[in-house]
Amino acid sequence: MIILGGTTFICFTNEYAMLTITRLSSVCLVFLLTLFTAGLSAQNGEVRASPAASASQTLGADTEITFNYSRPAVKGRTVWGGIVPYGMAEGNKYSNDKPFPWRAGANENTTVTFSKDVMVEGEMLPAGTYGLHMIPAEEGEWTVIFNKVSDIWGSYQYDESQDALRVEVSPEEAPMQEWLTFGFDDNTASSTEAYLHWEELKVPFAIAVVE
Repeated sequence: MIILGGTTFICFTNEYAMLTITRLSSVCLVFLLTLFTAGLSAQNGEVRASPAASASQTLGADTEITFNYSRPAVKGRTVWGGIVPYGMAEGNKYSNDKPFPWRAGANENTTVTFSKDVMVEGEMLPAGTYGLHMIPAEEGEWTVIFNKVSDIWGSYQYDESQDALRVEVSPEEAPMQEWLTFGFDDNTASSTEAYLHWEELKVPFAIAVVE
């Protein structure tokens, strides 16, 4: 008899068994412990509606660019001007009633890491990891924000005073993309066009090595 997690299990043997009672009990115990551990893993494992993802690109000899983000899906919803508002989002209890930008993804901060100094849309940005935020516009240019704080949930506690760089970019129409994604286009030895692509919109911004 084995008692595991408040449940009693009985392992039977008989006169024809090749294993002794002791050995049979040991086999049962190992088997039940395996099932119990697997059950705990399944219970504690978190399956997110917006799974984590990353995208990387090397520029020049050794300039690494890496996006880490979570990928929400469209799921038939209105994205732009819907679940992602134009302009700054209205303040709420999580933001202490302060308006805040879009997190450019879901869950924790979307981040971008540069292993060396780079030029973003012609503006210098030092090496480091930045929280990436955006201010969508119904018409005209969007604001892409690189913030020195990169470890908060969403954009609720966004602090403009920590901005390292803001650039203005023009969004483009694009083929339908169900799951938000980051990527790279028009790569050369020293430059790339990074982009966010979701639904039928792409938000590109140019990145180049420092000459």
